[in-house]
Amino acid sequence: MSGRQTSSVPALRIYQPESLRLLATLSLSIGLMIVPMFFTWPDWIMRGLLAVGLTLLAVALMMLLQNRLRVNARAMAVELLTGFIEKDATPSFVTDDDGVVHACNLAAQTRFEDTERETLAGTLRSILANPSAVLFRLQSRARFEGSAREDIVTRRGHVRLAVHQMHEGNYLWRVEDVAERQSGRGSESVPIPMITVGRTGAVLFMNEAARKMVGERVKSTDRLFLSQPVSSGEISTITTKNGPLDVLVTELNRTQGRSELFLMEVNSAEVPSQQSSFEHMPVPFIKLAPSGDILSLNKMAMGMLGVKSRDNLKLAQLMEGLGRPMSDWLRDTADGLASNKSEFLRLSRPDKEIFVQVTLTRMVEDGNTILIAVLNDATELKTLEAQFVQSQKMQAIGQLAGGVAHDFNNLLTAISGHCDLLLLRHDQGDQDFGDLIQIHENANRAASLVSQLLAFSRKQTLQPEVLDVRDTLSDLTHLLNRLVGEKVTLTLSHDPVMRSIRADKRQLEQVLMNLVVNARDAMPNGGEIRVRTEAVTLDKPLKRDRAAVPEGNWVTVKVSDEGIGISADKLQKVFEPFYTTKRTGEGTGLGLSTAYGIVKQTGGFIFVDSIPGKGTLFTLYFPVYQEGEDEKQVVEADAPKAAAAPQHGEGVVLLVEDEAPVRAFASRALRMRGYTVLEAESAEDALGILEDDSLTVDVFVTDVVMPGMDGPTWVREALKSRPDTRVVFVSGYAEGAFGESEPDVPNSVFLPKPFSLNQLTETVHDQLH
Repeated sequence: MSGRQTSSVPALRIYQPESLRLLATLSLSIGLMIVPMFFTWPDWIMRGLLAVGLTLLAVALMMLLQNRLRVNARAMAVELLTGFIEKDATPSFVTDDDGVVHACNLAAQTRFEDTERETLAGTLRSILANPSAVLFRLQSRARFEGSAREDIVTRRGHVRLAVHQMHEGNYLWRVEDVAERQSGRGSESVPIPMITVGRTGAVLFMNEAARKMVGERVKSTDRLFLSQPVSSGEISTITTKNGPLDVLVTELNRTQGRSELFLMEVNSAEVPSQQSSFEHMPVPFIKLAPSGDILSLNKMAMGMLGVKSRDNLKLAQLMEGLGRPMSDWLRDTADGLASNKSEFLRLSRPDKEIFVQVTLTRMVEDGNTILIAVLNDATELKTLEAQFVQSQKMQAIGQLAGGVAHDFNNLLTAISGHCDLLLLRHDQGDQDFGDLIQIHENANRAASLVSQLLAFSRKQTLQPEVLDVRDTLSDLTHLLNRLVGEKVTLTLSHDPVMRSIRADKRQLEQVLMNLVVNARDAMPNGGEIRVRTEAVTLDKPLKRDRAAVPEGNWVTVKVSDEGIGISADKLQKVFEPFYTTKRTGEGTGLGLSTAYGIVKQTGGFIFVDSIPGKGTLFTLYFPVYQEGEDEKQVVEADAPKAAAAPQHGEGVVLLVEDEAPVRAFASRALRMRGYTVLEAESAEDALGILEDDSLTVDVFVTDVVMPGMDGPTWVREALKSRPDTRVVFVSGYAEGAFGESEPDVPNSVFLPKPFSLNQLTETVHDQLH
């Protein structure tokens, strides 16, 4: 663009009409040259020259006057732009009534830097094919209405052109590049094919479903539809990469001449031409007023929402969970202030839980603003999200429970151990003996509670053996009958062909007792509890809830009752720790979570089914024991060695324990049995002691988890120079303390905390003999 830029406003470009000024100067000069000739030339020539000179003078004066007016207009433009749009990010121009540019801001200079034109039409020729027609149309509207705006689809994109009338016959123009479709992100999630079409038939936007249907991105409707024009509610044929395809077209008008076309693949021979396309759209659609009143909804939306009537419905009555008032969300969307992102809501249905993803789109219909809501069933997605959150929560609580249990086991080891030391110095006739027994028994009760925490975190000590579930139930029948009381009947039934399983008998008994006690509590007025065992074979994986039971041979134990049942919203929470459906003071919430941990650690599965008012069924799956598995351990389980009587021992024990109270008790207990004890509070100290080659050590007694180097690591290092040394690992974590891999340490045994004086000394004695 030609012109000069004033130094006082460096961000603006002020246009001077050089051609007009030069022409006025030339006319004035010629006129002044002709006037003196009037007195020397012939009369007829002088009269002609006089007429020409006066005309030129008049023209020059008029042009100078017009130039002065435009200078004043430019001065006003400078003042306006300096105070209002100088730093506006949108390209802005000030023109007169003829379209001559007086000034523009920095954004306009940057956007049209390669264009040198004095008029706005010439400037916009780089982006518009016929800018004069568009400018005339908008300026005519602005002359009567004060302002005008129009969205124009160009080859380079979508342009929004706006004009505002100013004083002295000037106009302020703004040229804004608009994103291809502001709501495109929200529309991408709509599963039905949808395209946005501009005034000229250009395709502004295609969502993923539309691109998949057509097979490519098209730029105009004449490339897509075989016949024009396209009518809403009628079947049209579109061109795709796979050939022609019949679609039912639904058109929704939007502002500024844009419209959205929804395409539904149909068989034209089966669809009546008069049917309502909105009504039969294969996606739930709701048409809303900005107030939240439902104007209409199609059949799929009625089915999803579970409503039978369309009258007097509001969106806030049908769904919930937005986190803010529904009216605010609708109003922001209607005003164009929302970000057009989808929201996940829960339907207010009493029969079942359904989550939906709601995408709102602002439309203009018959001059009124409306909202179109597209619903997607997001129940599975939200369920997976809830399962992930639940697994993360369970893992975190499991780690917490394991850590708490570890610390408690250290404390209980010290308490019960020193209590054993005191009992050795008191006989039954001593007045303190009863108090010491009470301390000992309560320490054992605390150890039982800690074992439940370890069971939940799946880090408790298991002593697996080959079991017949029928025998375990038979041994437990007397105790179970005492637990259920007189009002409840306990019935046992067994499969005549039963297979063995490998599990910890004590832990399995605890699981069965927890389930039977819960069944009893669910029937305060009495009833029947049925415990059934069955051998089943799965030909394919059984997928239930969050788990999949692999194919193969399984033994199932089913515990059912006729109690009050568990509602659907609570059913998935029953295995959570500290969650209970019982009244305050009647349950700890650890029973089922403990059962869950024991069953999972055994390699099994546990499921629950319940119908409120009819009863609950727990089903346990245990893998069938295969002959030859862990044969050595099975033999030991079938023929356990008799416990050796405590006796004085001979040998040197290196005791490594970071907990001082535990180390003090263990060292005293071992010395009382005749062992020589070397103490170390860390693995590094133990390795330092063993640097003395003249020192003979017979047994390492070491904690597994310690600050710095852990037990298995330092023991492997020590065994390189002392390969025949026996090892006793102790830990409050049991097997879980070793992490993912078991310690590959020869001649080693494991002793879980809390342990008694006799258990410690017997274990060391067994390692030495």
